[in-house]
Amino acid sequence: MADWDAYYRNEDDEVEQEEGEESAGDYKYSGRDSLVFLVDASKEMFVKGEDGEPSNFDMTMQCVRSVYTSKIISSDKDLVALVFYGTKQSKNPRNSFKHVYVYHDLDSPGARRVQDIDSLRGEKGAQLAAETMGSGETSLGDALWCCSNLYSDIKLRLSHKRLMIFTCRDDPHGGDGARDRQARTKAADLKETGVVIDLMHLTKPGGFDVSLFFCDVVSPPEDDGELGLQLEPCGKLEDLQKRVRAKEMKKRAQSRLTFSMGEGMNVAVGVYVLARTATKPPAVRLYRETNEPVRTKTRLFHTQNGSLLLPSDTKRSQVYGKKQIVMEKDEVDEIKKFDDPGLVLMGFKPMDRLKLHHHIRPALFVYPEEDQVAGNSCVFTALLQKCSEKNVFALCKYTPRRNTPPRFVALVPQREVLDGQVQAVPPGFHAIFLPYADDIRTLDDHECPTASDEQVQKMKEIVHKLRFRYRSDAFENPVLQQHFRNLEALALDMLAPDAIEDFTMPKVQMMDERLGPLVQEFKDLVYPADYNPEGKTAVKRKPAEAGGGADKKPKVEISEHELRAHVQKGTLGKLTVPVLKDACKQFGVRTTGTKKQELIDALIAQLST
Repeated sequence: MADWDAYYRNEDDEVEQEEGEESAGDYKYSGRDSLVFLVDASKEMFVKGEDGEPSNFDMTMQCVRSVYTSKIISSDKDLVALVFYGTKQSKNPRNSFKHVYVYHDLDSPGARRVQDIDSLRGEKGAQLAAETMGSGETSLGDALWCCSNLYSDIKLRLSHKRLMIFTCRDDPHGGDGARDRQARTKAADLKETGVVIDLMHLTKPGGFDVSLFFCDVVSPPEDDGELGLQLEPCGKLEDLQKRVRAKEMKKRAQSRLTFSMGEGMNVAVGVYVLARTATKPPAVRLYRETNEPVRTKTRLFHTQNGSLLLPSDTKRSQVYGKKQIVMEKDEVDEIKKFDDPGLVLMGFKPMDRLKLHHHIRPALFVYPEEDQVAGNSCVFTALLQKCSEKNVFALCKYTPRRNTPPRFVALVPQREVLDGQVQAVPPGFHAIFLPYADDIRTLDDHECPTASDEQVQKMKEIVHKLRFRYRSDAFENPVLQQHFRNLEALALDMLAPDAIEDFTMPKVQMMDERLGPLVQEFKDLVYPADYNPEGKTAVKRKPAEAGGGADKKPKVEISEHELRAHVQKGTLGKLTVPVLKDACKQFGVRTTGTKKQELIDALIAQLST
């Protein structure tokens, strides 16, 4: 009979919904993200910048490569494509469009595709692009039509479709009105099918005028927090990568729930994950002959006759009071259901009641869903303003999914912050998980020496000198960085992985310059005059009791017959290091070291002959 724990999910395992899985609230959002890079291959893209700066084409290829590698690490199920327009050669499905070269179809990114992008970088990459594709006439309408066919050929469910145009020409057709109208018409058709078109325009002599043509092609911002059409072109790789990263990352709610503020007052909100602990991806089991992923299936069989058991043939049980209580599946489902998914307002508390030690896991972010129910933002904003003015937080009961126990959360208000005309901090509530009584431990106080006022004051000076403005994004996990660099080197057949810089290591030289004599002054206050931190203090022996010396452990001797028996069975590892050392001395075995494995190897080499 199945154990109870096998059917109960841990409430801390809150990850994003898998494909096709029903969302926690009244709405669901499933499918894969897709991104098409539409790159201009005209001769103007290959012109190098001033002072040896890379060409616009080279910057674009570096940006595309960074997106490919990030997709492989973070979301390898997303679909990515690379299409060139304005080429001399043509390569597309059924070769229906001239001067359009589909370099990569809409598919999941892989190591082979990254290698293809690497071959297009630098001077050699520009030569290869000229030989493979060349530069010819431009018809952006045909290129958009080709991209539309790429989307229509995909049979998978796509949750978000985005197309990015990289070009340094503000008038791609040179004033040809017919081709301009065709491109605008095809762009409108793409936008009607849910494709978001973005422009990543690059620098050109004389400036890039967006109003000539592309202002009618690109899509408007999807929401207030998203960047719209940027008027200034990208002149540096960092700016281009930052702009692409802001566009290609879709803001996706972890769940969409109902926020109940009282009887008859419900608001639709989205729950977002602003920060998540980065971990190594789980290992994938492969079939050793074909290297294909292996899928595990579990089947239950009757212990007596070996027949296959269906889900209806099994029952759940729980031992309570030394008695096994058997329940049907429907009863278990009913027990596991605490409440419908949602947020329920319980009351308000002053902000000083929220303590720092209440933090038990990363917080979530709650934002209104205006698209689902009209008027949500007005009610939500009113609650946000009042909580901020009165300096209180909202105490709520949070049930993320149907089969998940509820948690109490504190909704801490956050007002909107603008950096010029760009939103730097969005308005909303941070949902901070509050601990239950069982989550808080009571620690015993240990008696420690108390520091004097002079010592405390000196340490305050040291801390003040070493303070700096902390930014979490400035410190990368060196273990994860090295892990992914190693995987990248293996996948791309690199001779060695790229070196990483460990930002978590302290900058000792800079710290010494800042502190000056403060460290020595603090040591003089704390440690005695003859204290040597690098010297080892001799351990005093305890006096022998009852007129005898300290008891020594008796030597454990082992016979040659027993030792050879251990060698044959391969159980030398069960013996302790002192026994192995005595055995080596007893039988005259010379060893090159004192580690356990070295002793075992020496004994095996001596006695196996």
